[in-house]
Amino acid sequence: MRRVNRSKGGTIALFLVIAIIGLLVAFPMIIIVGNSLKTLSELWKFPPTIIPENPTFKNFKDMFQAMSGTTVPFSRYLVNTIIITVVGTAGNVIFGCMAAYALCKLKFMGRDLISNLIVKALMFNMTVTAIPSYFVMSKLGIVDSLWAIILPTLGSTLSLYLIKQFMEQSLPDAILESARLEGASEWKVFWKIVMPNLKPAWCTAILLSVQALWNTIPNMLIYSEENKTLAYVLNQVSASGLSRAGVSAAITVFMMAVPITVFLFSQNQVLQTMATSGMKE
Repeated sequence: MRRVNRSKGGTIALFLVIAIIGLLVAFPMIIIVGNSLKTLSELWKFPPTIIPENPTFKNFKDMFQAMSGTTVPFSRYLVNTIIITVVGTAGNVIFGCMAAYALCKLKFMGRDLISNLIVKALMFNMTVTAIPSYFVMSKLGIVDSLWAIILPTLGSTLSLYLIKQFMEQSLPDAILESARLEGASEWKVFWKIVMPNLKPAWCTAILLSVQALWNTIPNMLIYSEENKTLAYVLNQVSASGLSRAGVSAAITVFMMAVPITVFLFSQNQVLQTMATSGMKE
């Protein structure tokens, strides 16, 4: 790799530009966190302050007090969300890696057709497919259950596409053929060779899946209050009016904490996947 010749002044200027861009990107998050720690009077102060003058956790306390008044315990909403997020993410990653492995490394009739359909399916978001998904879930008899949210997630085309593209660029066929010649079964090749080498890709899939499932509001597929998710009930609390502005900010911080934590642990893997997913030989 050729070394880039850059003066000390150029290096300092580059870091300053990166720092400014990073601050601009993080600014909305700083505002939300700051608002969650402000009193109601300070929230409506003009000009607005970025750093709270008298930081308080009262908004978070009020959030949990508002939740205690619901017909279903807060823990039930939380457990429902955790189940949906964990099971949906695990299934999404495992089935995505299996499908990507079959499409990339196994030869069978219709492989190219399926690959083309996956790419075309990326054009349709969840809003477009909401009604067809409802009919499918209804025919399966799982409407108003957690499986109505989990099952569609198992076939996420975006995760499958990213994993497939990463596999095509980073996993040579020669490695797999060597393992087969040594007597390894297809199942052992997949778990011992393919999955470790796909870590950046499935870390990215985990991040995308957690972000989508943790914040899901299943209004169309789930009707029973005991099967609702945390995002749904917190959204109801935050929609109570201007008097709940601080609580709304606290809810936003609470809901974004999990996806941000997952991203911080997987950011290097995500960047590696994004850098290779669009490359062609």
